[in-house]
Amino acid sequence: MAYGAHHSPTPPPHPDLGLARDCEHCLGWGTVITRDGVHELCDTCQSTTDGDEFPPSPPPHRRFPG
Repeated sequence: MAYGAHHSPTPPPHPDLGLARDCEHCLGWGTVITRDGVHELCDTCQSTTDGDEFPPSPPPHRRFPG
């Protein structure tokens, strides 16, 4: 019999996949599961800055007519 996922009082973390792309620790997912079963951002690739929850994302690419 299959069981569904356990309900968590906190939402899962949202990693920056651009930073996670080449990370060998989390294999590009940007998150890891601890030994306690907690879903956390990868310490290796998802570094935070002072006061920010996530690093700033790069500006979007713009197309120029031509």
